[in-house]
Amino acid sequence: MNAATPERWARLWRELELKGDGARVCGELHSHYSEPHRHYHTLNHVSDLLTQFDSVKSLARQADPVEFAIWFHDVVYDTHGGDNEEKSAALAKKRILQADGTCELARVVANLILATKAHDSVLHFDAPLLVDLDLSIFGQSQDLFDQYETQIRREYDWVPALIFKPKRAQILEQFLGRPRIFSTDHFFAKYEQRARTNLRRSIRRLRGL
Repeated sequence: MNAATPERWARLWRELELKGDGARVCGELHSHYSEPHRHYHTLNHVSDLLTQFDSVKSLARQADPVEFAIWFHDVVYDTHGGDNEEKSAALAKKRILQADGTCELARVVANLILATKAHDSVLHFDAPLLVDLDLSIFGQSQDLFDQYETQIRREYDWVPALIFKPKRAQILEQFLGRPRIFSTDHFFAKYEQRARTNLRRSIRRLRGL
């Protein structure tokens, strides 16, 4: 089921009291998330996060800004660049201000998006929830996690395997080395153990062990 619908976006636009052509911004989002180089960071990813968010919305102190950040958090995605989150945050902020949204809303949404760069939960009190949503793929079933890893590899198909594999393993090892992968108690209880199992298995495969 697709949760990232134009109707849902229009409702969020109204709830945030944004002005102007929200449908045009929705079309812009769909265009970005449909770029041919994307295999995981697509509108399906946004939809998955929105679906999960619906079940934990009560945990958010500012639910509408979190939802807006979900829509925009990967709107700019270029595997050749290292500033995707900064550009995504800047675009979200620009669209909010163009729609006569408040500076505070723009600031909050931008900080939430930036929190997904290093999966840093200190930038906003709702950042732990958004970061956990973004990392929830780690705790999915083995089949879904393996599909995710395959899609990430396709997005980086321009990187030789001899470079990609150790670099990817290093990234996953950083998550595995944390005392907790998931900051919120809800996601920790739901996904932590399975996430660690998935990560260990993927690292072994990447390291050829």
